[in-house]
Amino acid sequence: MAANRFEQVDEPQADAITLSLSAGDGETHGQIACPAELAGGHLVNDFLSDPMPPVDAFRAAVRLANEIRAPIVVADPQGLWQDDWGVLYREAD
Repeated sequence: MAANRFEQVDEPQADAITLSLSAGDGETHGQIACPAELAGGHLVNDFLSDPMPPVDAFRAAVRLANEIRAPIVVADPQGLWQDDWGVLYREAD
């Protein structure tokens, strides 16, 4: 079975759900951003989740993406991505 592929980006994208991973104060967390326009009427305003454990954020982003049929991109400046989630790649410039 082929692994899921997720594009790595440097900032939230207007045309995708963005999963942001970060670490600080001895903790790691993930946060989900979804533009209201992308949600096709499911959201009135842009959505930004509270910080949560990275695996929970990943799972929530996948559920949301499946629900609204939207792509996911990942902002991961500290290299916190876990290989068992799929392949993280960066689009060539």
